[in-house]
Amino acid sequence: MKAVGLIAEYNPFHNGHLYHLQLAKKITHADAVVVVMSGDFTQRGEPTVLDKWQRTRMALANGADLVVELPLVHAVQPADRFAKGALVILHDLGVSDLVFGAEHPDWDFPQLVEAEKKFQQAAFQNYDQTYATQFNQQLEATTGHSLRDPNDILAFSYYKEVLQAGWSMCLHPIKRRGSDYHDLQITGQIASASAIRAALEAGKTEQAKSAVPSASWPCLQDLHDLPSVERLFPILRNHLIQAPVEELAQTYSMAEGLENRLKQAADQSLDFTTLMKKAKTKRYTYAHLLRLFLYLDLEASQKQVEWTMQHPYIRLLGFNKKGQAYLHQVKKKLSLPLITKVDQTLHHGLLDLDFRAGKLYQNFTKDEQDLKRAPIMDLSSKDR
Repeated sequence: MKAVGLIAEYNPFHNGHLYHLQLAKKITHADAVVVVMSGDFTQRGEPTVLDKWQRTRMALANGADLVVELPLVHAVQPADRFAKGALVILHDLGVSDLVFGAEHPDWDFPQLVEAEKKFQQAAFQNYDQTYATQFNQQLEATTGHSLRDPNDILAFSYYKEVLQAGWSMCLHPIKRRGSDYHDLQITGQIASASAIRAALEAGKTEQAKSAVPSASWPCLQDLHDLPSVERLFPILRNHLIQAPVEELAQTYSMAEGLENRLKQAADQSLDFTTLMKKAKTKRYTYAHLLRLFLYLDLEASQKQVEWTMQHPYIRLLGFNKKGQAYLHQVKKKLSLPLITKVDQTLHHGLLDLDFRAGKLYQNFTKDEQDLKRAPIMDLSSKDR
């Protein structure tokens, strides 16, 4: 069997995702669709609108055959580390093709990867601008392109990782359809996930319903009071105030001296928006701070995150008959541990951060996220 890989958050699964999945099968002639999906938190460090089990059901109901989790230490990262973590899993699963959306699928992404190699790290001397900003300035001057759209940045990261690893995986960028990534308006059948979440939050259920497949709607129709970083603010503030500065400094991705700024900001802030405004500087993007806040909530140290990143694994979330057959085909060839159930040993070891993230997510749901949860088996579904 031949498998095509998709890397996604499905937050939530909408009509654009359905188009992506169906086109991926069509252009690669794959027998099975393997999805690497973020768990309960997004790349920006925000809680997902539905938990990973509900989103797995949505994916299977809409044509995915095998769904595995992208561990938190890769899922909540900048694009390059996000891409690397997902691609390592797909490569180990024997996936031959990757299909992904891009704003500019016609760009010569390998050329852009070569351009970055020529960009000297020593040039990053202006700390009023991020590395990405300075690299983009040079990239635009030399190639005429600028990596500013999130989907183009991910496309670049996929090419970079595959080329550096020397894998034979075929990459297929496709043009995104419908609304812009950041568009908060629903104007057609294909809308951004952000727009759908905004519609749900505002109670505009008919608008949201028009932008998602019928198989996705049952999970969304009764959704109210969506999960948000604002709702986790009391946990974050308490930790910033109570923890010693030395302990905060050990948190993953905490820049030197930032712990003092955050501790002072927490003491002066009674809501999340105020905290963010007091913490924000030109040096740190909102996305960086959001990710850091999640790692603070989880009390995740630099040492623990780095160790976990060095020990990749495959966490199975769900499958149908095709997915089961494909997994049977590749199972004996896997080099990474295949995890189907989390027990006490795993949640204190390899999956500790994912387990803690699941417990944090239980501020929004009563459902246990990891311990003793078995993969979803959709074995009665017909071929789609």
